[in-house]
Amino acid sequence: MARNIKFGTDGWRAIISEDFTFENVKIVGQAIADFVKSRKQPIYKKRKIVIGYDTRFLSDKYAEIIAGVLAANGIKVILSDKSCPTPAVCVHIKNKKLSGGVMITASHNPACYNGIKYKGFFAGSAGSDIIDAIEKRLYKTHVKEVSLEEGIKNKEIAVEDIITPLLDWIKKYADMKLLKKAKLRVLVDSMNGTGGTYLKDILKGSDIKLDFMYADNNPGFHGRAPEPNENHLQELMERMKNGNYDLGIATDGDADRFAVVDDEGKILSGHKAMALLLLHLLNNREMKGGVIQTICGTGLINKICDEYGLKVYETSVGFKYICDMMTKKDILIGGEETGGIGFKGYVPERDGFLSALLIMELLIAEEKKLSRIVEDMNEKYGNYVYEREDLVFPETKRRNLVKGIAKNPLKKVLGKKVVEIKDYDGMKFICEDGSWLLVRLSGTEPKLRFYSETRSKKESLRYLEFAKKYAFSLLTSKD
Repeated sequence: MARNIKFGTDGWRAIISEDFTFENVKIVGQAIADFVKSRKQPIYKKRKIVIGYDTRFLSDKYAEIIAGVLAANGIKVILSDKSCPTPAVCVHIKNKKLSGGVMITASHNPACYNGIKYKGFFAGSAGSDIIDAIEKRLYKTHVKEVSLEEGIKNKEIAVEDIITPLLDWIKKYADMKLLKKAKLRVLVDSMNGTGGTYLKDILKGSDIKLDFMYADNNPGFHGRAPEPNENHLQELMERMKNGNYDLGIATDGDADRFAVVDDEGKILSGHKAMALLLLHLLNNREMKGGVIQTICGTGLINKICDEYGLKVYETSVGFKYICDMMTKKDILIGGEETGGIGFKGYVPERDGFLSALLIMELLIAEEKKLSRIVEDMNEKYGNYVYEREDLVFPETKRRNLVKGIAKNPLKKVLGKKVVEIKDYDGMKFICEDGSWLLVRLSGTEPKLRFYSETRSKKESLRYLEFAKKYAFSLLTSKD
């Protein structure tokens, strides 16, 4: 038997019918069951797990398989009655004080992928300790399983609505009184993911006018990956330019991440969206706490935190690292450059719906167009321009590149002296003027990622071209 299950940055993802098969899903399910049964803490003795799934091909069937395996191992299961956002799993864990949760999703990956995310009893992304403990149990135990029908009949599996509790939780956090008084026009691209039209349910009774794009269930995502970035949101951006909208919002495949498009049709980087939310929490909600970014975070956040005297923490890429810190420290906001953001007083997990509502709150509180708010922020703190490019990168070349970067680290980037190197997740080269370049391998796809941040789009793109030449020169070097 080929042992081809390998967990990455955010759980296990693989191509459907290639590695992501019914058999392998059962093997992962058994490893999760063995992990839960092995834990000694009181929360694990409850042995109750919630399972959700996204809109991808066969996701509902994979969820049923995991449910059957867990039930056969003496673990009670709450199975979502429909496709759901990932945050629904986390909120259910918190509300019901469960042992953990499983989400069947490949998030933003192309339609040919599916995946399994494990959520801890703390209602957030499982850290390396949990993932390693599950991974080491793969292939160790003969798979036990029962059918969904049998599990329901024996009261080992309960099929429940887990979306309504999520929406209720969000409405308790958002300022619904403020939102219900607003007269905004918002265009939402749900990217055929689990976001659907749930924002309409949350804002029912308000004067906010919502129009939706791609809110239907389409496992092929209409030919695009459900990743909310500039490449995939051209139609949303175009409609924002030509329509009379105040705000454009997109949610990814499992609705835990979001993207923002302003009234002029310009997409905001995840960094700027997070910076706006930070300022909103500080100025309009008068909240305090630390701030978490990943290694590809922005100098803009650092500058804001300097002004307000806030502690900034930095982690490797992956929300599991942010989640871990949110459970241990007083954190106001933690986020990734890809639009996944968590907030103080919520579950320690990303939520695309809540992020979108907080941006709406900002617009209402500031009484300005979003483009003006962004311009004001840039004028005060400086214009930080972030760019990223991904290239398909064969596994066979991975070792050579890592070895080459370690042997030949950059001393200058386009004539600018490198004053600091961070090497705990890829290699980040920070220049004397604060600009930076990062080269790292993806933990979710077979890709090499290049990141840069300077004070202009032209310069940031030049950094990326320089980085690609640097990487390829290392691959072809005979040294």
